[in-house]
Amino acid sequence: MFKVKFRGVRGSYPIADKDFIQYGGNTSCVEVNVNGHLIILDAGTGLINVGNELVGKYIASGVNASERTPINATVLISHIHQDHLQGFTFFRPLHIPSSVINVFGNVNYNECLADELSVLLFGKSFPLDLGDVAGNLNIRDINETEGIILRHGQAPVVKRIEGDEKPQDDDVLITCYRSYAHPQEGVLIYKISYKDKVLVYATDKESYEGGDKKLVSFARNCNLLIHDSQYTTEDYMDSFAPKQGFGHSTFEMAVECKNQSNAEKLVFFHYDPCYDDNKLNGIKEHYNAYKDSIILAYEGLEIDL
Repeated sequence: MFKVKFRGVRGSYPIADKDFIQYGGNTSCVEVNVNGHLIILDAGTGLINVGNELVGKYIASGVNASERTPINATVLISHIHQDHLQGFTFFRPLHIPSSVINVFGNVNYNECLADELSVLLFGKSFPLDLGDVAGNLNIRDINETEGIILRHGQAPVVKRIEGDEKPQDDDVLITCYRSYAHPQEGVLIYKISYKDKVLVYATDKESYEGGDKKLVSFARNCNLLIHDSQYTTEDYMDSFAPKQGFGHSTFEMAVECKNQSNAEKLVFFHYDPCYDDNKLNGIKEHYNAYKDSIILAYEGLEIDL
């Protein structure tokens, strides 16, 4: 099984309004269930509902805590901007003693992810300190020379990756690279591979003239490309308030990456919070000719690879 479910598809900040119901107003979070492993891409406000559902299943799994099946999840943080962290402290499994939550990401080469999360999310900004979390929370920095291997019955294994390494047997392999096409410290682009299926998650990155060659190579022939699509070209190039340099792509840039990388399916993601259902439906209509090969993400969208 390799199932992808979109939990939050907005960028910048969450929105709650009657004109934003169809696509949803939560910020970045994508749930991936692959070969029995739960992987969560980013911890925006969409993470809150993931946690609520996991806790519901946990309670239903046994009469008391000793009989219940512990929650085990791997969370991949692309970068530490607010819209990718807003749901983290309200992720209820963190506060259950039996939960095992492994968090991976990278701030830069001089800082520690755990330290940055502690400052940004806990202490003065939350009633608990990071060390007061009841669950088994493991936070680790990774870089583009390393891969994460998920195996049943084992903690995640981090190892050095040589070239375009493939997963072995029943393993799930997670690799990444840092794109500097997003201020201030760049963003991690993730790849999740299982057997012959590949998902690439490329949020919060701006493209270049002629395309982003590094991303194109990284995403070559993937089955699913989730690509930042915050702006229309008109908004991106607006003469009064241009968005160039903001670290986000247009829908056309995402399509160009799909075509150059030969990705099987593209999902537009990380919409501007000002884009209501009417605006996004107009964009959807523009891409109808692509049928199922290009999709606009919405909360609750599920894709089986």
